[in-house]
Amino acid sequence: MLEGRVALVTGAGRGQGRSHAVRLAEKGADVIALDIAAPVETVPYALASEEDLKQTAALVEATGRQVHAAVADVRDQQALDDVVAAALQRFGRLDIVVGNAGVISYGYTWEMSDQQWRDVIDINLTGVFHTVKATVPAMIEAGHGGSIVLTSSVLGMKGTAGASSYVATKHAINGLTRSLANELGPHRIRANSVNPSNVATDMIFNATTMGLFRPDLTDPTPDDVREAMTAMHPFPVPWLEPLDVSNAVVFLASDAARYITGVSLPVDAGLLAR
Repeated sequence: MLEGRVALVTGAGRGQGRSHAVRLAEKGADVIALDIAAPVETVPYALASEEDLKQTAALVEATGRQVHAAVADVRDQQALDDVVAAALQRFGRLDIVVGNAGVISYGYTWEMSDQQWRDVIDINLTGVFHTVKATVPAMIEAGHGGSIVLTSSVLGMKGTAGASSYVATKHAINGLTRSLANELGPHRIRANSVNPSNVATDMIFNATTMGLFRPDLTDPTPDDVREAMTAMHPFPVPWLEPLDVSNAVVFLASDAARYITGVSLPVDAGLLAR
């Protein structure tokens, strides 16, 4: 399906990003895998490590595809530019860009620190802007089209209390997707977003996030929040697996979606239909 193509994935150290990188490779793409591989102080859960990124690379290689893995912070334009330049030297092309790197931080808007706000905005939104700047010129110059898939969220299509910086970035990602679809359409480069509900990753399975669903418990587990999360969805499931989102990413990246652009695709077990 994606043989002969090269895909770049940000936030590829683990979680959705790792799943996207591996699934794209399983479908035939060589992969450029990026991750910050370091903590961010205002984020209330551990982020991927360099060892996590190495594991992602090993999983991609196990599919028989090549991988160029690099530590890079999407807030750093030069770092992204350097990784893309090195990968282009190695692979000679870039066809698919998955802007997936993202974090969440909690608190009512007026109680957030400036640093909390900045970190989420800079990683989730400005990081995608930097990713686009680093990759699109080479895709346009190559002249063979391509696909950009950005990770938004159901919270890019509705609001919630206590995570306004995250909600703001995810709404902005969907707006950016539509603008890119217009800007890049003449170059046969498509731009779409995926909008997942809860996904079984460390962004959900951490004490802070699970505590929001079960404030009556001091140390809730996934089993403790299962009922509350299931109640969010018409489908009787509490959360998605990363692969569920990866399958949507692969579809949007493939020729099966060749005339789909500017779309914000929910992958949400029906949450937005409520």
